[in-house]
Amino acid sequence: MPLLLIAGTFRVEPAHRDVMLAAARDMMRETLQERGCQAYRFTADLDDPGLVHLFERWESDEALAAHFKMPHMARFQAAVAAHPPQIVEIQRYDVSKVGPVRP
Repeated sequence: MPLLLIAGTFRVEPAHRDVMLAAARDMMRETLQERGCQAYRFTADLDDPGLVHLFERWESDEALAAHFKMPHMARFQAAVAAHPPQIVEIQRYDVSKVGPVRP
């Protein structure tokens, strides 16, 4: 079974970054409790105050599909809609092999 990675960025107004990160903290805390979630992180870019990164790791399509139906997903989307990102770029990666960076 392939591993699923989700990675991307949100371009936000720097003035709204704290609102985005507060919503992201709540989303991370609840999502990390979901079955099949192996990693879920929002991080603020160290150099660009308008950039927020997202990284997720899921064990299955079913786990990811269930994630989109969770109440905390709806709350996060509502919070973000109050100050919508200018750009959202998120991609899904189906990984068939995982190993050390340096063998």
